[in-house]
Amino acid sequence: MADALLRAGYRVRALVRHNGATQERGRRPDVVPSGVEIVEGDLTRSGELARALDGCRYLVHCAALYSFAPRLRADIERVNVAGTASLLDAAYVAGVERAVVTSSSATVGPARNGHLATEADRAPEEHHSAYHRSKILQERIAGAARVETVLVLPTTPVGPRDAKPTPTGRLVVDFARGRIFARPPATGGLNLVAVEDVAAAHVAGLQRGRARERYLIGGENLSYDELWRALGEATARPVPRWTIPYGVAIALAYADEARCRLLTAAEPMVPLEGVRMSRLRMHVECAKARDELGFHPTSVRAALARAVAWYRGHGYLN
Repeated sequence: MADALLRAGYRVRALVRHNGATQERGRRPDVVPSGVEIVEGDLTRSGELARALDGCRYLVHCAALYSFAPRLRADIERVNVAGTASLLDAAYVAGVERAVVTSSSATVGPARNGHLATEADRAPEEHHSAYHRSKILQERIAGAARVETVLVLPTTPVGPRDAKPTPTGRLVVDFARGRIFARPPATGGLNLVAVEDVAAAHVAGLQRGRARERYLIGGENLSYDELWRALGEATARPVPRWTIPYGVAIALAYADEARCRLLTAAEPMVPLEGVRMSRLRMHVECAKARDELGFHPTSVRAALARAVAWYRGHGYLN
């Protein structure tokens, strides 16, 4: 994101968690680009945010807690929902003219009755993962903010620099390590988009987006079988031959959920929310972003290759 803003001619001040910039620059220097002013703070401590925004004309809010770990579900709402409210309030106090808020395509829900999802669709709050529910609530807060906001709704970003990694990055890493032994039910699918395209769309949203509008940012609608083939090409790994029945997958997910509740530091191996979503076709239409923001996605397969190369170059796949 910072790279895209710098290329567009903006001076960038980035908020990072306390000690986060020092740690990231020490471990992975390319995660925080040069030329970026770093300020430390916390989305849940609103008093710090107004000071961090002092002198800024614009805000691009792409920070979020993205995890399927049961122990983090309360934190996800605290950071993604309450934190967004605090940040937008601080932006108003600081005199920020316009904000771009990163939401998620999950807020429009899956394709329905053979029709791709668009910005006119609204996903129900019920039956969503903690993360996706937080994005639905976040959109409501952004829509009611006193500062002018534009909402950008990425699908599933892939590419380099996912250092944590997020659940999406973890999928790439696990596939490249040969840790995925079976495919999920073939009924569902995802839309993937290059992370660089998502960053460019935020800049376009800042410059050309209409206030209070939502813009879906997606690359290519893929079935899961197509996704596995693309991952196989990017990693030079064989695609798992066995498709796991949904009943087996959900049973394993509940068992993994119990494991993570007992071992609170554990990370899910078979995320319950992910299995539930595997039956859905999260396919979207991005005509609005194309027409109003000039959005034109690049190759998803090239983005997967860049992600794999970055993980290999930074020791994730050793």
